[in-house]
Amino acid sequence: MFDSYALLLGSTLSAGTVLAIAALGLLINEKAGIVNLGAEGMMLCAAIAGFATVVITHNPWLGFLAGMAAGALLAAFFGVLVIWLNTNQYATGLALSLFGVGFSAFVGISFVQAKLPESVSYAVPVLGDIPLAGPALFRHHPMVYFAVVLTFGLIWFLYRTRAGLVLRSVGESPESAHALGYPVRRIRFMAVIAGGALCGLAGAYLSTVYTPLWVEGMVAGRGWIALALTTFATWRPIRVLLGAYLFGGVSMLGFHLQSSGVDVPPQFLSMLQYIAPIVVLALISRNPAFIRINMPASIGKPFYPGS
Repeated sequence: MFDSYALLLGSTLSAGTVLAIAALGLLINEKAGIVNLGAEGMMLCAAIAGFATVVITHNPWLGFLAGMAAGALLAAFFGVLVIWLNTNQYATGLALSLFGVGFSAFVGISFVQAKLPESVSYAVPVLGDIPLAGPALFRHHPMVYFAVVLTFGLIWFLYRTRAGLVLRSVGESPESAHALGYPVRRIRFMAVIAGGALCGLAGAYLSTVYTPLWVEGMVAGRGWIALALTTFATWRPIRVLLGAYLFGGVSMLGFHLQSSGVDVPPQFLSMLQYIAPIVVLALISRNPAFIRINMPASIGKPFYPGS
């Protein structure tokens, strides 16, 4: 019984990693005042870019770089539209998401039956052999641990560095930041690219490690869940990580119940990971003041220099 719980914890960490990396990227965007609803499309394009790169080169790390490049490229296009051309952020993000869904399906046709090279074991020596704790904590891909390091690195950057303070000031009051001489549009653009690269990394991890295959639409709503996570976490990195593990655990719980012989309809298990964010957001929204206090003041609003 304890072995099954250890496996559940291990699968929770792996499933939550996809959500955590993508949500942290979106958090950077929103801290700068930009809402990017195109996460689903960016993750799908990055997933096929990473998968195709690994199939061709047999190098998983090049796959991660390709995924990050794909996510950053799409985010840069989004950034030009919303930051310099002042298009509506929500409509542009939705268009990017729809584009990513269609483009990834088209490009990925020839990779549907492709197989990746055998994966390498990344178990931590000695620690990976510890009963219960080993399978749960010390037999994961390095990206699982990177998500934790990224979280604390982002906390340090946002709240302990001058650059992080400038980024937050751009999200809170871009007019004031502009008056002090900071290039608001350039800062927002760099934040958008960084967020897109992390969404791309999450997509590449999904297709090359977590589910090592390519299937059309394989992101399966994780981009939208990552967007919900930023609000659920009230724009705090550590809460994003914990929320990602919570939602990842909910999705894995269904498979755990099935393997344990619990008679639960598979359709109900499939929708568990989508019900959880809706319920949590509904509970949080009961106190709008709490959301307003933590939300960046200029989020979703265009910036007009000189206005």
